[in-house]
Amino acid sequence: MIDLHCHTTFSDGSLGIEDIILQAKRTGIEWISITDHDTTASFSRADILGKREGVKIMHGIELSAWDKARGAKVHILCYAPQKPNRLEILCMKSCEIRKECSKEMIAKVMEKFPITLESILKYTTASKSIFKQHIMRALINYGYALEFYGELDHELFNRKNGSCYVEREYPDVNQVIDLIHVAQGVAVMAHPAQYDNIELLEELAKAGRIDGVEIGHYSADENYRRELNAIADRYGLIKTGGSDFHGLYNAVPTHLGSETTTKENLDRILKAVKK
Repeated sequence: MIDLHCHTTFSDGSLGIEDIILQAKRTGIEWISITDHDTTASFSRADILGKREGVKIMHGIELSAWDKARGAKVHILCYAPQKPNRLEILCMKSCEIRKECSKEMIAKVMEKFPITLESILKYTTASKSIFKQHIMRALINYGYALEFYGELDHELFNRKNGSCYVEREYPDVNQVIDLIHVAQGVAVMAHPAQYDNIELLEELAKAGRIDGVEIGHYSADENYRRELNAIADRYGLIKTGGSDFHGLYNAVPTHLGSETTTKENLDRILKAVKK
């Protein structure tokens, strides 16, 4: 099995790198990519643990970007960057944008609920940023909700009209893709269904700017997958899949290896990197 999308405590996952790699080994996963948001912090430790446990590691990052034409968020997975230091400034910028949004959201939440900043930050000690899952965990701890993605989450944080939701533009998607290629990595659009990025995908694919698309993802139903496969076939894109595992913070029940990438498409990534 090959799972090219999961998260650890370095971003918005609840498990550390060691737990992820040990679970990958138990699940029978041969290759895994830890794709924490806007950080390369997992790279060296994952290499050490993967070698020790016999799990092959593909370096990955899930980079935040913005589709300016449609005013929409888009995530781009960067795989196997040979010069990851070229992405450091981009990662720092996106983490700062997220932190500023989170600080505003925390202030709004604290106006509504008598919780402390410390009750949120204690879940972010390893993370390079602050995520709404950390805020929801504090609210759950103090009895204001029973689940991460229930009614309260929708009321506070839904992207259309959440009372505490704050969003800002991330770096332009074209700039992000350019930097991935400068870093000698492979650029794959993550979960287009999640942010309704299919028009952008076709634009980028037609222009020859994007290398691949994540088709295997829980957010895409069979009809959406057929559409994504058609675009990928039309433009020769690499097709990937991954669980998008977040542990306790999963949006739906999912586990490592629940969505996978084929060996053929893994080889295409490795070949593209060598090229």
